[in-house]
Amino acid sequence: MNLSGLPSNLPTPIDDGAAKHIEGLCLPSIQLRSTDGSFINIDNLTGKSVLYFYPMTGQPNVALPDDWDTIPGARGCTPQSCSFRDYFAELKLLNTNIYGVSSQTTEYQLEAKLRLHLPFELLSDSQLQLKYLLGLPVFNVGELELYKRLTMIIDKNHIVKVFYPVFPPDKNAEVVIEWLRTN
Repeated sequence: MNLSGLPSNLPTPIDDGAAKHIEGLCLPSIQLRSTDGSFINIDNLTGKSVLYFYPMTGQPNVALPDDWDTIPGARGCTPQSCSFRDYFAELKLLNTNIYGVSSQTTEYQLEAKLRLHLPFELLSDSQLQLKYLLGLPVFNVGELELYKRLTMIIDKNHIVKVFYPVFPPDKNAEVVIEWLRTN
């Protein structure tokens, strides 16, 4: 199983309107556990930040959920994270912090952070607090409830830009950087 690549026949997610209400909102005052062991109060993020939400990263030698590649927007968490890793220095030059967010546990995320050599933290919202507080879109696969892929640009606690749906996921960092440069 190649977690780093994307199948050529990956289904394209459609904009179902589930994120159109998010742009312009403020982040709520909640703490999310980070892969460095700390808790980050997301409404205290300073300056510009990118929060990219992803369903779940796969792990080597662990099967993905049944029909994962047929669910529009599900496949691509590893390529998306690696893209932000590869553009990390450029994001820093743009004075922008980066955080990946999923409903996976911090322990699960830590394996991916270490294996993929991510220079930024992943935040766990395993209780789906942001689903309830911001109305973030989710989907179900088996017994899992997962965030749909979405990226926010935050400036001083305000959500100033939302990218949804995100496709292809491995190009998300480039699209975000282009937006940051022109805005």
